Amino acid sequence: MNAQVISSEPKEISLSITETDIGILYIIQHELLKASNIDFAGVIVKHPLTNECWMRINSSTKPLGEIKKATDSAIKMAEEFKQLFNSKIQVN
Repeated sequence: MNAQVISSEPKEISLSITETDIGILYIIQHELLKASNIDFAGVIVKHPLTNECWMRINSSTKPLGEIKKATDSAIKMAEEFKQLFNSKIQVN
């Protein structure tokens, strides 16, 4: 996964993200939208042949900090799911 800042302002950031699956970005978007200080979080596939996604976040606080918090939350949720899955499934 590669990310590049397209534009950055104190309360808004736009990112170009390549070499990723949009499903991962949807999870991060979902975590962002849980926060009360996020005004907008959107993800689009810029063009299906280029495998480039764009993400834009508008926040009343620093958007990059909010992306970090949302990503950490998504990782924690995935770890909890992994533990639950491993505790319920037995491999022969």
